[in-house]
Amino acid sequence: MNSTLRAPAQQPDLNPFVRGYERLHIERLLLITYEDDCPPCYRPLHDSQTDLSDDEVQLFPCLFNDDFALINEGHSVPEDLAEHCPCTGLIRQVIYAVIGETLNERHHVGDLYSMEQAQTLIERLNFETGHYSRAWEISTVHLPDDALHYLESRVGNFASRPTGLLFEPFALPDCNGVGCKLIGTPWTDDSLLNIEDRPYSSLRQEQLDAGTPAALVEVLYLAALADVRLLIFDPDAAVLAGLTVFDE
Repeated sequence: MNSTLRAPAQQPDLNPFVRGYERLHIERLLLITYEDDCPPCYRPLHDSQTDLSDDEVQLFPCLFNDDFALINEGHSVPEDLAEHCPCTGLIRQVIYAVIGETLNERHHVGDLYSMEQAQTLIERLNFETGHYSRAWEISTVHLPDDALHYLESRVGNFASRPTGLLFEPFALPDCNGVGCKLIGTPWTDDSLLNIEDRPYSSLRQEQLDAGTPAALVEVLYLAALADVRLLIFDPDAAVLAGLTVFDE
């Protein structure tokens, strides 16, 4: 088998281990109608009025621009701020938009009509798209021979001690497979600096210096970025689309 991997210079744009949405969050928006022939628009409240409750906002007239809206009925709006809001409208509904990211792209997941509903949706999405499901089984073709032999030698040596490299191999004799327990995920600089006081580049170099094959280091890195905790290599498992394959 051929191994031609090089150390990545930066976090990859595409990671086949990533599933579902990342960084789910809620944005409170106002559905505003204005001129009869114009479709409704969505705006957040200006920072000075974010403490207003839904009941203090819904069905009230407002001033707005491309960036925010201001309730002008029953509230004193500074003249210089009002000058930046050339449009007038009526707030028909308060919307709690759930926003997520995939591969650094922003996605509008859906609209709810209360903060509680939006929070419940995020909890369900986190569960169903992998936040708590951190075990993967992939084909052994994603590792070259030297990487497989390295793992097999680690689990076959009963005298071997923990690697101290934030992953520990374990054997799966019933399926001729081998697994890795990943520790301290995700392996981002922010996360590792908090728990290990070192960036990922230092961890990667320690892994390589300890004799870990570069191809294995790369696969573990991608899995750890997606917060995988258990990674199993099985000759009968499916190939993971988008991940390097080492042909015989």
